[in-house]
Parts: sequence; structure tokens; C-alpha cells
Amino acid sequence: MRVPRRRREAVEVNLTPLIDVVFLLLIFFMVSTTFEPRQALELVLPESETGVAAEASPVTVVVTPEGAYRLGDRALAPGALEAALAQAAPRAREHGLVVEADGRAAHADVVRVLDRAGALDIRRVRIATAKATHSEAETP
Repeated sequence: MRVPRRRREAVEVNLTPLIDVVFLLLIFFMVSTTFEPRQALELVLPESETGVAAEASPVTVVVTPEGAYRLGDRALAPGALEAALAQAAPRAREHGLVVEADGRAAHADVVRVLDRAGALDIRRVRIATAKATHSEAETP
């Protein structure tokens, strides 16, 4: 007697849920990763022997050697410093403002930032410096 063989159905793995999970993980890691936008800037901060480490502030103004300004990760057009600082003023009043000025930047460019901050009633202003690399014995 002949027994008819059943045809086995081909086993298929549904990859759609796997792809969904991979994309969700990718999105999660992209969103949760912190990026350091200032790595591209080559600032030479002025040195300070008496400087103290301070907590990071969400409002940071960078002054480049050429006199250009950046607020956070956003480059500012000439003359846009006051408007950008005014927009960030509530956070700066609460958390403080950090000025990262290159050591080669003109004094007038740094004073301009300090002046605008004072006009907007931002009172907690800190200037970022680098730790001094030479000892007191070397100082004249």
C-alpha cells in the first residue's frame, strides 16, 4: 500500500520584527548619544593658576581668534550675538553663562559678550580657562 507523503511547507523566518527592533535600537542610540560639537574648534584657552573646576552650563558662548561667535553648537552671523543671547537669557540667568574665549581673541570681542550679558541681566558669567602648565618657579 502506498502512503501518500505530505509535502512539508518551507520554513520561513519573518525578518520584519527583527528589522523593526534593529531600527529602534539604532534610533535609541542616536538620540541618547551625546555629541561634543566643540571638538572641531581649535581653541587655545588662556591659562589660569587659580582657576577652579566648575559645573557645565547649558549656555556657552565661544569666541574664536577671528572674532566670530558661537552659542552652543550654533554659529552666529555678525551682529546676531545680542538676539541669540536674548533668546538664551532665561536659561543663562538660571544656570549661568560660560564664555570660552580663545587666548588669541581680541579683548574687545570678549568684552562685547560680557556687555551683552550684563544688558540682559545675566549675572552668573564664568570665563573658561585652561590649567596653567608652568610652575610658580618659572614665573618671573
